[in-house]
Amino acid sequence: MTSREIVRKTVTFEGPERIAMGLPEPYPQDFSHAGPGPDPDHPGTGWEEVAPGRWEHTDEWGNTWARIEGFSKGEIDRGAITDWDQLDGIQLPDYGLAERYEGTRDAFASSPDRFKIGHIPGFPFNIARKMRRLDNFLVDLLVEPDRCRRLLGMVEDELHKAIRHLAGAGADAVMFPEDWGTQDQLLVRPELWRDMFRPGFERLCRTARDAGVFVFMHSCGFIYEAMNDLIEAGIDLFQFDQPRLYGLQRLADEFSGRVTFWCPVDIQTTLQTGDAAAIEADARLMIDLLGAKGGGFIAGYYGSNEAIGLDPKWQDIACRAFVQHGAPELWRTLAPRLGSESPAT
Repeated sequence: MTSREIVRKTVTFEGPERIAMGLPEPYPQDFSHAGPGPDPDHPGTGWEEVAPGRWEHTDEWGNTWARIEGFSKGEIDRGAITDWDQLDGIQLPDYGLAERYEGTRDAFASSPDRFKIGHIPGFPFNIARKMRRLDNFLVDLLVEPDRCRRLLGMVEDELHKAIRHLAGAGADAVMFPEDWGTQDQLLVRPELWRDMFRPGFERLCRTARDAGVFVFMHSCGFIYEAMNDLIEAGIDLFQFDQPRLYGLQRLADEFSGRVTFWCPVDIQTTLQTGDAAAIEADARLMIDLLGAKGGGFIAGYYGSNEAIGLDPKWQDIACRAFVQHGAPELWRTLAPRLGSESPAT
């Protein structure tokens, strides 16, 4: 069974022969990732030092990012829309340009046996909230709802194009990041989310379904109040880095068999303990609870150990437990090649 078949059977609850995994070498990696290339008319700018120790760059949506020396990503400093009067003249990047997907097609063609994920920069919220800055946009949802809807609709139009092109390039799923939660609740009232955002989720998921691809969603924070809506709208998989925010048993009791979870061992709690036994136990527990319905769980790896101050050896322990418990035949092949210490990188 190829990696592609294993992931598809995981997401459709058809009993794959082992759990699916997105782990670093030397562990199993079932995925190939690619996304649109740059829009030649909206290339953005690279990072430039604008003051001692301060760096800025502009992305393709027109947002200016800033960071201090030693940090790679930064945060939005100035959104593309600082005043709503700019909305009439805003020029969005064109996700309908076929040439943006030539590299994507080549990347997917080079890994025919893997499950191919086409990445988009978000659903409309993740993009619009950057264009206005999150602090402004959350207020705008209440005081400028019509303008918010208009901007969300403009962004959505581009994302429909991206989904169709990624499917045409060979993607099996589209995946987007959209952080919707704080530590204990949604960023907005559930009623506002359903009114303002659920219709767009439904339309975009319908486009994906019509194109023959699954929809995978990354979100940080506690989004329990929207999860049923998201599943009903068409989300096939949640990528959570903090599954213990919800409680593993609750995720299993309420959602197993309805949606797939792709998770590392919890980056906020369990990995931070430095307790090997607890890390191994959580890896096994997620497989047993979330993957108990003939699929539904993918073993994950958090790719920025340095961002959370984590020694990679703790994720290596999780990787070993995922393979041992979720793919014992693979483990018998892999184990002799690993020494007693083999930190993942």
